[in-house]
Amino acid sequence: LESLYDRVLVLKSVAVGMPFKDFEQGGTDDSLVKLSSKVGAKVLLVDFWASWCGPCRAENPNIVAIYNDYKDKGFDIFGVSFDTNRDKWIEAIAADKLTWSHVSDLKGWGNGAGKLYGVQSIPHSILLDQNGTIIAKNLRGQELRDKVAELLQ
Repeated sequence: LESLYDRVLVLKSVAVGMPFKDFEQGGTDDSLVKLSSKVGAKVLLVDFWASWCGPCRAENPNIVAIYNDYKDKGFDIFGVSFDTNRDKWIEAIAADKLTWSHVSDLKGWGNGAGKLYGVQSIPHSILLDQNGTIIAKNLRGQELRDKVAELLQ
């Protein structure tokens, strides 16, 4: 178990205003993909989710709608899955029409990127600007849409 002190250090390192922490995990085609390969979009949503997470799946239609409305204006998404079952992960991406980049180490709650970002529940999201600075966390629904619209005006 990590100590409270260690937890505080992790959370401080990924607070709003801090630079992103890079990681690399396997994509849906088994290639390794780094978060840094996606940084540079005007606004990048790092979306921690899983196929078995009801609230995540319920939020997906909203994320898809925002993506479709803003992908041509500089908005991108990097999905990080807490799945352990590769087939269910791939099926959920297809079923929910999540057409952006996805990665997972298929370690469930042991996901390395999740640990790096102090994720303790999903859905969990981080919004990065084009320099890779964390500008918001855990926005959903209309709040997320409003923030993306504001940043891309």
